[in-house]
Amino acid sequence: MPAKPAPIKKAAPKEPAPKKEEAHAPAPAEADPAEVAPPAEVEAPPAEAAPVEAAAPAEGEAPVEAAPAEPAPEEPKAPTPPPADEPTSEPLEVTVEDKSDTSVTITWSPPKTIPDNSGLDGYTVEITKEGTEDWKAANEVLTISCRYVIKNQTTGDRLLIRVVAVNPGGRSPPATITDPVLVKEVGARPKVRLPRFLRQRYVKKVGEKINLVIPFSGKPKPVISWLKDGEPLDPKRANVRTSDRDSILFIRQAERADSGSYEMCVKVDDFEDKAAIIIQIIELPGPPASIKIVDVWGFNVALEWTVPKDNGNTEITGYTVQKADKKTGDWFNILEHYARLNATISDLIMGNTYTFRIFAENKCGLSEECAVTKGEATIVKEVIDYKPTPFVERDFTEAPKFTTVLNDRSTTVGYSTKLLCSVRGCPKPKIVWMKNKMILNNMDNPKYRMISTGGICTLEIRKPGPYDGGEYVCRAENTLGKVDTGCKLEVKKPVYADADKDKEEEE
Repeated sequence: MPAKPAPIKKAAPKEPAPKKEEAHAPAPAEADPAEVAPPAEVEAPPAEAAPVEAAAPAEGEAPVEAAPAEPAPEEPKAPTPPPADEPTSEPLEVTVEDKSDTSVTITWSPPKTIPDNSGLDGYTVEITKEGTEDWKAANEVLTISCRYVIKNQTTGDRLLIRVVAVNPGGRSPPATITDPVLVKEVGARPKVRLPRFLRQRYVKKVGEKINLVIPFSGKPKPVISWLKDGEPLDPKRANVRTSDRDSILFIRQAERADSGSYEMCVKVDDFEDKAAIIIQIIELPGPPASIKIVDVWGFNVALEWTVPKDNGNTEITGYTVQKADKKTGDWFNILEHYARLNATISDLIMGNTYTFRIFAENKCGLSEECAVTKGEATIVKEVIDYKPTPFVERDFTEAPKFTTVLNDRSTTVGYSTKLLCSVRGCPKPKIVWMKNKMILNNMDNPKYRMISTGGICTLEIRKPGPYDGGEYVCRAENTLGKVDTGCKLEVKKPVYADADKDKEEEE
């Protein structure tokens, strides 16, 4: 889009000369030439005017009143001469906007420098045919726009075009289009249709193939050119194949030297379109520059290292730290994708000696080489003087003791009952049951059943009769002593109903 035209400075309109004020007072009486005072010097400052006495009127004339005296006007100072007018600088960025078989449309930008006192009156567009120096103005009247259509030209002519800025200071230096402009209609302007994935940085690994197909359009057939970092392509490294619709950039095996900014230019006559492609060739990084063991304490080791000298033409994404025990020599990963330049390795085994190494990592992967610590880290084994406490065997021997004693009970004739108690002692006490101070033996009398398990002593009396009541004693005895516990057992007769009693009496 053409730039806005520079503001045109207009000359200020001339002010009309002030009219002389007509004197309304009557003309003063003629004075004697000898009485007229000479005019004051120009350099002298104005003095205070003395009061002038009115002349006496002649006989028969009416007296005339004297007009009040006016102060003498200040002498005007000499005006400062205006600064000399200066021309502007040359217009900027003169380009061809459009063409037809008989016209050429050009645009430009205003001059960088426009004097304040002179301003800018307009522009003159001048043309001449290639090979001649006969410059002629294409516009008869100065144009204030930064766009102009040069009409009535012959198809096939090659014109040189320049633009000159004009102001009261004169003509500016001309701004000329470098190449001659061919007066011919363009069928279709050139256009590079850059694929979306090439609009950002294009990354490849060393050794990979690069094959970029970039479509374009333009009519007639455009002229395609390639540059790398502003220089022509090296045909030994890159090949370009161009068809009617696209251009192919091919590199068989990419190297890091192929990284840079590639520019494709599509040109049709005086119109062109460009596209820039940034290619980055990366490879595996080098190892960290140095690594050292900073400190060893307890089960921990502190490490520090520095960045690699060669990052593989891309940023370092992390580090992998490994350890190896001196006994086995096997390497194990401790940290992976670690971003810092220092680390503390913990949970090491006491008494072992360790060596550490570090690999650098980028988008391609881990470095082929690694940095290994020169020294070793030994986890010192603490000497512990263990003095076991002498074992004292405990004496568990104990005289028998009833923890639960027998309690008095009552039962009914014909209903079995049990007497229970518990005893402890070491060695295991011998249990003896007695009735009315007579020892009971379940072998002789199956009516009694005596059980002793886990310190629980039980005497079961099966279907007791009226004579089974009495005093029962349980005795526990071992080598340390004996102990008794006793109770009374009451055997009651069953109670019958009155009808049953009468029936028995009748029988």
